[in-house]
Amino acid sequence: MVIDDSKTIRRTAETLLKKEGCDVLTAVDGFEALAKISDQKPAIIFVDIMMPRLDGYQTCALIKNNPQFRSTPVIMLSSKDGLFDKARGRIVGAEQYLTKPFTRDELLGAIHRHVTSTV
Repeated sequence: MVIDDSKTIRRTAETLLKKEGCDVLTAVDGFEALAKISDQKPAIIFVDIMMPRLDGYQTCALIKNNPQFRSTPVIMLSSKDGLFDKARGRIVGAEQYLTKPFTRDELLGAIHRHVTSTV
């Protein structure tokens, strides 16, 4: 799943992942994502930090506080690459932090690192 308020980022990530044979869900913000996550149960979640209504940190914390999704890998996406931002991502339970613009290899590397079978 790719959660980002930027249509360009969602479309780019979706295109890259679909070319690799992944099924991709997208959401424009944390609220939309939470509804889709409980229905679809994605294997990995990429979430932007800066989003309206519910930011990436809040979204990640809500996902990780749900026992059903605690083990689902969450990868933070951000244009900020500061130490504080990365540490905050870890505090809310993110497994990894990718800086935008990300590459195909970074996305796929995160999937291979955190998901046993990519589908």
